[in-house]
Amino acid sequence: MSGKARILVVDDEQSMREFLEIFFRREDYDVVTAGDVDGALLAIEADDFDVVISDIQMEERSGLELLDAVKEGAPETVVIMITAFSTTETAIEAMKRGAYDYVTKPFKVDELRVVVEKALEKRLLAAENRRLRTELRTQLKSRTLVGNSGAMQKVYALAAQVASTKTNVLIGGESGTGKELVARAIHDQSDRGQRPFVAVNCGAIPENLLESELFGHVKGAFTGAVQNKDGLFEMAEGGTLFLDEVGELPASLQVKLLRAIQDKVVRRVGDTRDRKVDVRIVSATNRRLEDEVAAGRFREDLYYRLNVIQILLPPLRDRMEDVPLLTQHFIEKYARESGKPIRGLSDAAMRCLSEYAFPGNVRELENVIERAVALCADERIERESLPPNVLKPAERPLRSRLPLEGTNLDVLVNDFERGLLREALEQSGGVKKKAAQLLGISFRSFRYRLEKLGLDGSTPDES
Repeated sequence: MSGKARILVVDDEQSMREFLEIFFRREDYDVVTAGDVDGALLAIEADDFDVVISDIQMEERSGLELLDAVKEGAPETVVIMITAFSTTETAIEAMKRGAYDYVTKPFKVDELRVVVEKALEKRLLAAENRRLRTELRTQLKSRTLVGNSGAMQKVYALAAQVASTKTNVLIGGESGTGKELVARAIHDQSDRGQRPFVAVNCGAIPENLLESELFGHVKGAFTGAVQNKDGLFEMAEGGTLFLDEVGELPASLQVKLLRAIQDKVVRRVGDTRDRKVDVRIVSATNRRLEDEVAAGRFREDLYYRLNVIQILLPPLRDRMEDVPLLTQHFIEKYARESGKPIRGLSDAAMRCLSEYAFPGNVRELENVIERAVALCADERIERESLPPNVLKPAERPLRSRLPLEGTNLDVLVNDFERGLLREALEQSGGVKKKAAQLLGISFRSFRYRLEKLGLDGSTPDES
């Protein structure tokens, strides 16, 4: 097929068809003609066209019927209508039904040429926008949520369910579990997905600057305010404002945030008037806000405004069955970025990852894999490329006394149990019944422990 733009000319007057065909061929277009709507529809079924130029009034079927058929079957094709009547009522009806533009007979060919050029520019711009959206979706996949565990499936389902609502959402979970990714997923799946997603870490901005960041300021409001500035609420207009670490908000700003949520208005620092805003609030915290409310550090009324629906992200140690999938995802990401032909990692390296508790959660796993890819010189990552703290988690001495900073008993017990299960499997050559006997437990109990600790999928089944 030619790389030229393709035009279909539809008119029941042969002289007009021939004239437009000659003119547009001279303008370096590919041109096909049809004498009626039926002929035009046959041409459209057989080929793709960038532009359709059609007379409105024809003997048997109206050009409006053709317009409707094109909009239904080939909506990306631009339609330009021609009318011989002084009144424009029919042409305006065509515009309402999806025509790009219309020209009135008699017309100057230069006028029609300009209309066609602008129509093609619009079509190319629409195609470019689709390409950019496709690229954006591809980029989003590189930072998307990954996991097939039951816990993550519940997160996916709840996020998809609340996305279609306007309800405020509070995302809880330890640092590094992917709270911002959930917030982005909710935004992307909502009807606000084409509007801004604005994120702010409430604990990373000094208190004296945070009010200006959230609500904006007017010129002269304080030293250094040399011009008016939109706040993040205004920047997120029509979209989503993600308040990360919302539990770090100082008490004075909690009052103003509550008003912004309740009344849907903000007031810039130094201003005397309110500004209406349409923003959905998704917030996140690694604290238990219930405890902060009980301690008087967080307003109860604000807590209930933010926590209409709560999504709790499980720590990685509670979904260890997702570690292989996450690992492969990060290997592909960083291998692609570095241009290295790395396809996976060795069984020994995978075993180290499966036995590590990941106190830093998914963020820590990603950092581990990024480091390993940087150090790897082969197609497979070996255990030597993993950091020392991941290599020997089971060799940490058992504590006989509780440290002053406290500990996590479940993590310690799970680490120790996971190491024993692995060792028993290695000694038994992967035969689970024999491994269960080595540990003095039943085969059913052994299988339950494997499943509970996310090891069942990484060990061979009983033959």
